[in-house]
Parts: sequence; structure tokens; C-alpha cells
Amino acid sequence: MGAPVERTRVRRLPDKQVRDRAALHGVLDAGLVAHVAFVHDGHPFAIPVAYARDADTVLFHGSTGSRLFRLLAEGAPCCLSVTLLDGLILARSAFEASMRYRSAMVLGACSVVEDQVPALRTISEHLTPGRWEQIRPPSRKELAATLVLALPLEEWSLKVSDGWPETSDEDAGWSPPTGVIPIRTVRDEFIEGESS
Repeated sequence: MGAPVERTRVRRLPDKQVRDRAALHGVLDAGLVAHVAFVHDGHPFAIPVAYARDADTVLFHGSTGSRLFRLLAEGAPCCLSVTLLDGLILARSAFEASMRYRSAMVLGACSVVEDQVPALRTISEHLTPGRWEQIRPPSRKELAATLVLALPLEEWSLKVSDGWPETSDEDAGWSPPTGVIPIRTVRDEFIEGESS
């Protein structure tokens, strides 16, 4: 069931809105980078963050020295978005060309995570499963320099486009190839390098 909040209702192509929380979790679990948008001193900002979902919360982290992260830590309203691009839809016209995508948007305010290590582990395991057990734990100095924020999955919207090319009467006489070019993100082979 989706969040019954008016501002998360999809108005453009509402048939693409998905209200299933499990589908939302699936998109968040498949993504690696989120963008967090907010307004500071009258100016809009959007910052990319590594993140992970922990039950019904999204976790992400940044520097305590960042004025933008400090603003989020103070509870500034924000919007977190994750988009997975699944394909390019090629139609007979540029106007009808589109994309296959899954796009999640979460609205709310962040809180500071006091117990940082489990949260950092969750983010690390989302990005590189199994890595946390191999690496040095964060030092007290590193933890002091890190802000971990949590955004609850209370007010959200999910939009999914998985269609095919559409045509119009104006396309008559034009016959370029039409269909879908699938796009997928692949984890390639590890490239080992020396530590500096």
C-alpha cells in the first residue's frame, strides 16, 4: 500500500504509479546512488549519496564538516530520489521516444543516527556485500567526522514505466526500427590496485 498523501500522488501518467511497498523496497534495494534535494538560503540543492535501505528507513552518510549535511541533520525538509533506468524506448518519432524506468521518491525530514557503526555496516554491505568483515573498523576520529542520517519511508511515491513504443497517425510513411534497447547495471570483475 502506498502513502495516502496528496503531494505524492502521480499526476502525469497516473497509471504508472505503483502503491506496493514491496516494489518500493525492490527499487531501493537495487539502486546504489540516491539524490537528496532540499532548499538552503533560498537556493535548491541536490546531492548524490551512497545509501542503503534498513527496513522502513533509508540510511546515508556524509561529512560533519558539510554545511548541507548539517542542515539535513537539523531536520530540513528534503526529497530523496532513486531512479533505475531499464531501457530506451525507440518509437517512429522523437516525441514518442521514451524510457523504461523505476523511479522512487521519498519526502520527509532526516534524523541523526547515533549508533553509527551498524548503520555504516548496512550501507557498506548494500554497496559491497561481504566487505565489512574484511576491512578495518572505523576509528573514533572517523566516526566523529561522519554524519549518518535516516529518512523514514513514510511519505513516498513509486513510478514504473515498462511499456513499448506508441505510434500516431503522423507516423504513416515512416518505418525506422522501433522497440526497446535494454539497459542494465553490471558489477564487473574486481580490479586490484595498490593502496597509496
